[in-house]
Amino acid sequence: MSVYVAAPLCAEAERELARDGGEAGEVRVRTVCLPSAESSQKLDLARIGANARRATEDATTIGYIGEPTRSASRFSEPILEAAGIAQLPESSAASAMRQLLRAVDEAGDGASLRQSVLDQLE
Repeated sequence: MSVYVAAPLCAEAERELARDGGEAGEVRVRTVCLPSAESSQKLDLARIGANARRATEDATTIGYIGEPTRSASRFSEPILEAAGIAQLPESSAASAMRQLLRAVDEAGDGASLRQSVLDQLE
């Protein structure tokens, strides 16, 4: 399963995932680092949207650790919400990854792991 992570948070998220052996229960998890959505201290709204759409096009996506600012994550939120992907904005990447891994571990044997993770994080 995949967790998409905004560029500024990716290294921290990868460290946290490695600490847990890259797994949550029986599920193998990988991070996908996204291109930076900031240039010259300005947000690139097109890049934020493209990053969110990329995550929605991957059937293995179970979570999205978005841009570290609320103003940025509000642009990806409707795209991810429509696809049923949990977004964990405005938190440390390590904390967000721990939350996602715990949600995967606690998810039931339902038909959709993505939906189960979303339900666990709501």
